[in-house]
Amino acid sequence: MWNLPPSDSVLHFLSLVAVAAQGMTAALAAGRRSMDWLGVCFLGCITALGGGTLRDLFLGHYPLAWVQNPVYLALAGGAAFLTILMARLVHRLKIAFIVLDAIGLVVFTMAGCDVAWQMDASLPIVIVSGMVTGCAGGVLRDVLCNDVPLLFRSELYASVSVVTGLFYATAFGLKLNAELWTILTFVLGISFRLLAVRYKWEMPKFVFTGDEEK
Repeated sequence: MWNLPPSDSVLHFLSLVAVAAQGMTAALAAGRRSMDWLGVCFLGCITALGGGTLRDLFLGHYPLAWVQNPVYLALAGGAAFLTILMARLVHRLKIAFIVLDAIGLVVFTMAGCDVAWQMDASLPIVIVSGMVTGCAGGVLRDVLCNDVPLLFRSELYASVSVVTGLFYATAFGLKLNAELWTILTFVLGISFRLLAVRYKWEMPKFVFTGDEEK
């Protein structure tokens, strides 16, 4: 998807799945705001490709993936449109939304790390690139739908991206089997995110009301 090396076919396949998954989360979010069909498809493209686009702009990585391969626009928009037709058949939309969003978060984090590493970026930049790729699309989706982004809600989200990126980047230094490590990272990331939602794992909160000054 994001100009990945042909040897890691697993990550390439998962990236395609993630594009479709994020397109579907956009449609589910847009449906709650009564958007028209074109708006749903447009939001699907922004959600699925926004994180990777921002990452490439920050890193100077050209051409952009969807510019070089417009089929990804069709995949994201098509997945969003298909969700419109199937939404009434899905009885637990909230669960579907969380699972699909987790797939996008984890897979795009890996893809972002991979691109930064290919550009000989340092480890901190690799991790940040993974976070931007994994999180930014979902933030754009939620902001455009006038929702509080999942990134800023209680359950762990950005932390999942950081852990996923660190675990995935381990393979770069140790020269482990790329496809096997991709699968292991995917399982770890998805499990971590879903467990965080299930058990409401949270980061410590900063609360300051100003009353202390009175």
